[in-house]
Amino acid sequence: MKLIIGGAFQGKQAYARNIFPMEEEQIIDGADCGREAIFTAGMVLHFHEYIRRFLEEEAFLQELPEALRKRNPKVVLVINELGCGVVPMDAFDRKYRERAGRVCCALAREAQEVHRVLCGIGTVIKEGKEEKGA
Repeated sequence: MKLIIGGAFQGKQAYARNIFPMEEEQIIDGADCGREAIFTAGMVLHFHEYIRRFLEEEAFLQELPEALRKRNPKVVLVINELGCGVVPMDAFDRKYRERAGRVCCALAREAQEVHRVLCGIGTVIKEGKEEKGA
């Protein structure tokens, strides 16, 4: 699994498509894909929106990082960093930000590679982890 993180509008999608090229039909949008689609996709854009959609399903989100590693170990996830900046006043938005951060940390532990993109420039912050069970 590959994880690409960074702030909004920092060039994560362009970076992901350049570093991990694939056919358009392999790329899905977490904002509107089916729940199971992430287990067969090559790349999931807006993965933070996928988390938002399933926020109330606590058990599903807790199991998601390991399930992704087992069922779709080559997936590329593109997710916004939500933990930087002003803390939202709205309770739901605070819960979403916290949950997305925790899921992202778990994904990073499971991922073979983690890239951080800032101003369109990617930096590999984790690489070379052996796939569990491989």
